[in-house]
Amino acid sequence: MKIINDPVHGFIKIPRGLLLDIVRHPLMQRLTRIKQLGMSSFVYPGAQHTRFQHSLGAYYLTTEALLTLSQKGIFIFDSEAEAVEAAILMHDIGHGPFSHVLENTLVKDITHEEISLRMMQSINNDLGGQLNLALMIFKDKYPKHFLHQIISSQLDMDRLDYLCRDSFFTGVQEGTVGCARILKMLNVADDELVIEHKGRYSIENYLTSRRSMYWQVYLHRTVIACEKMLVNLLRRAKDLALTGKEVFAPPALRFFLYNDVGKDMFDNDDETLRQYARLDDSDIWSAVKVWENDDDKVMKILAGNLINRRIFKSEFSDLPVPGERVTEIRHHIAEKLGMSYEETAYLYGISTVKKNMYDIYGDSIRVLMTDGTTQDICQASELLNTALLREQHPKYHLSYQRV
Repeated sequence: MKIINDPVHGFIKIPRGLLLDIVRHPLMQRLTRIKQLGMSSFVYPGAQHTRFQHSLGAYYLTTEALLTLSQKGIFIFDSEAEAVEAAILMHDIGHGPFSHVLENTLVKDITHEEISLRMMQSINNDLGGQLNLALMIFKDKYPKHFLHQIISSQLDMDRLDYLCRDSFFTGVQEGTVGCARILKMLNVADDELVIEHKGRYSIENYLTSRRSMYWQVYLHRTVIACEKMLVNLLRRAKDLALTGKEVFAPPALRFFLYNDVGKDMFDNDDETLRQYARLDDSDIWSAVKVWENDDDKVMKILAGNLINRRIFKSEFSDLPVPGERVTEIRHHIAEKLGMSYEETAYLYGISTVKKNMYDIYGDSIRVLMTDGTTQDICQASELLNTALLREQHPKYHLSYQRV
């Protein structure tokens, strides 16, 4: 048995056999080189934890959840428990560097979830088909739906761990979640993962904590501006590469700069997945450090911004950004920096930002009432307002180069 000392959950035990083989697999070890929170460290310097740490944490919470359910008389075969634990270990395996930054930048028409499935299948092939059951549960094709919900739902172990972990490493106390209490209150009713009535207050806190973390950490204006700088830099590098310019890049990154990579390439060329598996944060930063001295003015500016923390000016608004405002900013940047108007397309960004604390139309969080019936958390809670949750008030984010 392997014992890992985790700063959030304490000692995590990984038994020898299938689970330890997964942890030691190169595709899992790649996650040690990918930070969980991407650009959030520009705001919260302590946010240096990795997707590997998060995966281990989600695995730990899953073992605790399965133990709670078993103690309450929910029959789970040992093989099913191991399969759920294997699936949660690998749930983030398809993430690229810097979270979702690569999606629709270096790769298109394919999500990290789809890439995760391909990588899980690759590990399954290496392990002689031992992950067949884990894959069924992960894809929600196994009869026991509640097992899938432990991995993926609005109250899954993935969310519980990243809220606890991200709150811990950023120091944002509003994101603190009572994991132990929630785990003890888990149960199953009609093949649905539910929370017992006594635990509804913990779920209220969990949902409000999630909302706080999104607006204070994940959707922080500086984080969005930093992500936009990196996205624009990679777009510029790729646009130049596809026109034939020689752009420095480590081999894995070079593959994605010089090829128009989409779902078709992942489906038809095994080399695409192999190159993706070699790509991590170090490839991006190695390139950015070199691009700071590139002869292309746009790349030089954006890379210098990231290296020296010169962050785009950032503005939030309740109304869409007027086109005239963007045109004015671009002309001003072009004049001050001595570049063409077309080149300024990489020196600004517009985003529409919105996030619900709870999706009332999704796989709902059900509360097991004392009479044996279940209710949606919105009905069972005295705090949550369904009408308020249904409303979405997006914010519009404009960021641009300081001159």
